[in-house]
Amino acid sequence: MKPLISWEQFEALELKVGRIEKVDSFPEAQKPAFIITVDFGPELGRLKTSAQLTDRYQPKDLLGKQIVAVMNLPPKQIGPMMSEFLILGALDPNAGTAVLQVLEDVTPGTSIA
Repeated sequence: MKPLISWEQFEALELKVGRIEKVDSFPEAQKPAFIITVDFGPELGRLKTSAQLTDRYQPKDLLGKQIVAVMNLPPKQIGPMMSEFLILGALDPNAGTAVLQVLEDVTPGTSIA
């Protein structure tokens, strides 16, 4: 188990809902991955990230999903692309990572508490 964190540390995370709009192959990645474009609404706009989701999903399976993302990590260079946020997922070693989803329809950019 990881060490306990303070309430203030948890509140420092900026978690938002976004809707996956585009999924591209990422052949330059060291490990199989997609480049995913997500709409986070008018304030944050459309951002890209790389995600190792190829064991569980085909690109068409991800389109339109409302995902949960961490927005306030620093950008990370992954091969030729700059990852702008982190999609949260359940790390299943057998079937591959499953994205965390919001099942009810909410506005892109909605905060998670």
